[in-house]
Amino acid sequence: MTAVRTNLLDLNPVQLVEYCMGLDEKPFRARQLQRWIHQLGISDFSQMTNLAKSLRAKLADCALVAAPPVVAAQRSKDGTRKWLLDVGGGDVIETVFIPEESRGTLCVSTQAGCMINCLICATGKQGFSRNLTTAEIIGQLWMAEFALRQDIQSTDAAAAEDRPQRQISNVVLMGMGEPLLNFDACVGALRLMLDDYGYGLSRRRVTVSTSGVVPMIDRLAEECPVALAVSLHAPTDELRSQLVPLNRRYPLEQLMAACRRYSRHAPREMVMFEYCMMDGVNDSDAHAGQLVDLLRKGAFPVPCKVNLIPFNPFAGSALRRSKAEQVRSFQKILQDAGILTTVRKTRGDDIDAACGLLSGDVQGRTDLKRRLSEITVCYQDDSGLN
Repeated sequence: MTAVRTNLLDLNPVQLVEYCMGLDEKPFRARQLQRWIHQLGISDFSQMTNLAKSLRAKLADCALVAAPPVVAAQRSKDGTRKWLLDVGGGDVIETVFIPEESRGTLCVSTQAGCMINCLICATGKQGFSRNLTTAEIIGQLWMAEFALRQDIQSTDAAAAEDRPQRQISNVVLMGMGEPLLNFDACVGALRLMLDDYGYGLSRRRVTVSTSGVVPMIDRLAEECPVALAVSLHAPTDELRSQLVPLNRRYPLEQLMAACRRYSRHAPREMVMFEYCMMDGVNDSDAHAGQLVDLLRKGAFPVPCKVNLIPFNPFAGSALRRSKAEQVRSFQKILQDAGILTTVRKTRGDDIDAACGLLSGDVQGRTDLKRRLSEITVCYQDDSGLN
């Protein structure tokens, strides 16, 4: 029987040191491996020339470097890229790269499907299959970074002679799934993104997006405080519970208190609130006034920035995008109250890569009532979180 080989993409920096020591190797070998894998994109141990031949032989027998294979790739007319990745068991996830003049942002999935079922998002409509592993999460960054570098080398003679600079400057855990319901695997991936021998990204350039899993927001602040984006979408509990069912478990008072606590640990000492603008649902001037009250005058005022997101329609949704003039009016009310407010430019909508459109294809659908009950049972005892 063939022994199962360890996927080194699954090991965070501390675990990789332990793995090397288990092979009777010095700890510094882990740093060398990280550089070959995460900075140079090498998966063939025989090419890792500064490793001893004996170590290369050991690794060839017991380890591998394997990201989820690409099923299909698409490129938008605006330059946005989307990859479909096979994570086994009939599940396919999606990863999106958004190029801009000053940065390149990768949107990473953390679950196959999603158990939250927000009204504004296509992902939750297909149900939830399973959590992704650290290898499957960091593997999206590994695959995309070096695919983009190869593209540049193939079209730019100068780049072909000298290895191109990093193509991905920012990462957002904002694709398919709720990151904080897959906490350990996500933190393992985050540690690799931040490590100097991994991707060397600053905490300001790595963002975790959540629908509001309150106890895990606090745990993230303690263990790996990166930038935090909260999918808010409504200024009152009544409306938010309709749009984001998790609000029934963690209502706004609890969420705002957690965000206030997190802001003390966040890289910019603030939290980003994502607010998807839907015509006639949450976009009136009155809603804007309620949002000002929530963020500035409530019991837990939060240092924050608000990002207004035009709703992206998807099959089966009766919701409509807010009119541009109403988005501007909403923005002005927030800005006049001293709240930094931006409007997100829609990117990649022609390939269904825009915010809220990622859907992939997953197996094992479950009904909403069951998903919500599972979340409640798992997280009602904060001391038992894992």
